[in-house]
Amino acid sequence: MKKTLLTGALLALLPLTTLASAPPDDSFFPIMAWNSVPSDPALLSRMHDCGLTVAGFATIQQLSSVQAAGMKAIVSDPRASNYDWSHPIDTAVATKNIDSLTAELKGNPTVFGYYLRDEPEASLFPSLGAIASLIHEKQPGVWPYINLFPNYATPGQMASKDYSDYLEKFIATCHPTILSYDNYSLLDNATIRPEYFSNLQAIHDASVNHHIPFWNIVLTCGHFSYRPPSDADLRFEIYTTLAYGGRGLAYFTYFCPATGNYRSAPVDQFNHETSTWASLQSVNLQVQKLAPTLNHLTSTRVYHFSPTPGCQSPPADSWLTSAGSPNFMVGEFTHDDGSQYIMIVNKDVYHSAPVALDFRTPAKQVLKISPYSGTLASFDGENIWLAPGAGTLLKIIR
Repeated sequence: MKKTLLTGALLALLPLTTLASAPPDDSFFPIMAWNSVPSDPALLSRMHDCGLTVAGFATIQQLSSVQAAGMKAIVSDPRASNYDWSHPIDTAVATKNIDSLTAELKGNPTVFGYYLRDEPEASLFPSLGAIASLIHEKQPGVWPYINLFPNYATPGQMASKDYSDYLEKFIATCHPTILSYDNYSLLDNATIRPEYFSNLQAIHDASVNHHIPFWNIVLTCGHFSYRPPSDADLRFEIYTTLAYGGRGLAYFTYFCPATGNYRSAPVDQFNHETSTWASLQSVNLQVQKLAPTLNHLTSTRVYHFSPTPGCQSPPADSWLTSAGSPNFMVGEFTHDDGSQYIMIVNKDVYHSAPVALDFRTPAKQVLKISPYSGTLASFDGENIWLAPGAGTLLKIIR
């Protein structure tokens, strides 16, 4: 019998949706370890203690342990991922596989998504989209996990003319519920990769234009020519992502690989926690305190006070004309209730600086969302100082 093949025509019938797999509790913010799930319950418990909310990639047998540790997981199962993506998908085989997988796990609250593929080139999108479409159909609200290249990948790697073309092809073909990409930019010459912010800008723009939330996978482990992250580096990666409207974070890696020059991950090759673990825990817990506010914000614009390749300077209608330092950047947001918020980030990972807000239209009051309690606090005195790499979320009252 001739094989029937899933095509883009079927995928085009699927609506673009916002993330439906997050639970009603608006305090949940996805923070994931890019690793396989460990078998030791004590290690899982410490992942939760570190502020992680998604354990990473789990087998079906590990889901109960992940749930007991208070986290969710991306399921790694051959029924979702074991395909030759370079060829059209056999409809009968794929449907049988996804029917079996989703029947087994439908209703399991620990399942955040199913792993399909990491860093695919664009020629693989039709087959990936076919499996994603079946998952959307069989288990709505669960993420068919596909993680994309960073913008410093070559056109040959992406099989696209440029990064914008790569993103648009992915969205048009795979109809993602989340955009996820990785970007490792902490270089061992004490600089940040030049493409870091232009990558955030490109993902932000695609996210806003297509109404799809995005995740950023950032560096938490020194290797190759990447430096081990300092506490300022971790704050920088996380707060810049939040300022661009990111709604998920993942870390490469939480457990240090026992190969090459990998070093200073949160957990080392002997399963001992390093100084990186404590730094990561601190900023993760800050994100969790901010989450009930962040989850109700919509990004409207992002700008930098110093020239930044691929990014915008303050436009004529920006809320701020300056914030006190050329090293600051600003994300503007509108809350579901119509109120205004900004996030200011200190891009300097070596020096602190105070915030001095200069509004185009004066504000009656500025309040800070405390990253330690999640409550409103006055934005004055010592509260105006930003540590290296740190950000502050402010409510603007007109």
